[in-house]
Amino acid sequence: MGEEEWLAVKEPIQNGWLTQGPKVKQFEDLFAEMHQVKKALAVSNCTTALHLALLACGVGEGDEVIVPAFTWVATANAVLYCGATPVFIDIDINTFNLDLRQLKDKLTPRTKAIIPVHLFGLCADVEYIKKNFPRLKIVEDGACAAGASLHGRPAGSLGDIGCFSFHPRKSVTCGEGGMLTTNDEAIAAHLDMLRNHGASISEEQRHHGAKPYLLAAFDVIGFNYRMTDLQGAVGLVQLKKLQGFIEERNRWARYYTDQLQEVGWLRTPAVPEGYTHGWQSYVTFVDESKSPGTRNEIMEILQQKGISTRPGTHAVHMLGAYVEKYGFKPEDFPGAFAADQYSMAIPLHNRMSKEDFDYIIRALKSL
Repeated sequence: MGEEEWLAVKEPIQNGWLTQGPKVKQFEDLFAEMHQVKKALAVSNCTTALHLALLACGVGEGDEVIVPAFTWVATANAVLYCGATPVFIDIDINTFNLDLRQLKDKLTPRTKAIIPVHLFGLCADVEYIKKNFPRLKIVEDGACAAGASLHGRPAGSLGDIGCFSFHPRKSVTCGEGGMLTTNDEAIAAHLDMLRNHGASISEEQRHHGAKPYLLAAFDVIGFNYRMTDLQGAVGLVQLKKLQGFIEERNRWARYYTDQLQEVGWLRTPAVPEGYTHGWQSYVTFVDESKSPGTRNEIMEILQQKGISTRPGTHAVHMLGAYVEKYGFKPEDFPGAFAADQYSMAIPLHNRMSKEDFDYIIRALKSL
């Protein structure tokens, strides 16, 4: 964030259009262009994007949705919001994404959709899912993946609907916010209504119309999941910087990987051929059979040195609400369990200097 974002907020404040309006529309249009889709629709956050995407795919009571066991809890929660059941699948510990070799065994006649998560900015193999399981609706959880791609195709254009986040930990942010992407005009129209209480026309259309006594028709039950023009103005500025942000993060990710090769107990993230990583986070894996301490002990030592780290994310099947509801055990999904216990994200963002990166590298080597 900087001066440009600060100045961008002034325009909607000065012109008085604060809720979803012209700035959100500009933000959507640029996002759609950059991610090579016909439509992008801004919403309040990625969780609401996931909820709407599943509803637009017809997910409801009695349906099942395939979800990775290692992801942020919102991925699975969105399935429950629809009255459906999340069916967990383990991850490939090398990529932290879905282990698609297990997918066939998880399918039942009730399986309606799958949510491949592009975790930490690395695209899941949506091409494999489309080729081998064409009946499944695909909702991409691209919360971390703005600017990422698979074989030249951007995240958000790979499945039926893509969902993105603009939380401050993401590559571009407007504080909070989300985006839906699709190439299906009918789905886009349905999503547009659902995010705005089910209204048949937007607030902007209504206020600019010639008949002020007319209200929108409400033929479906919708939600108030809109983005404000304040957020849209900031997001628009941020989005214009996305390519530069990604290039810088890629450069420093390669630097980390090169410099940390000699740290034998720390596995650095791999990027398969044909993938462009979005690098929302640089998530390593601590091999405790070789490391000088446990993952948690290492994180505490780094914290004392002024280096903030975090687990990559959590294994959803180990969270209290899901254990209580479904009776999961940690060992039910061993890859997700291992990632939960041994992953470690080290700092990577666009305000770090070479001195910062070198300090972190020296600290890890000194252990």
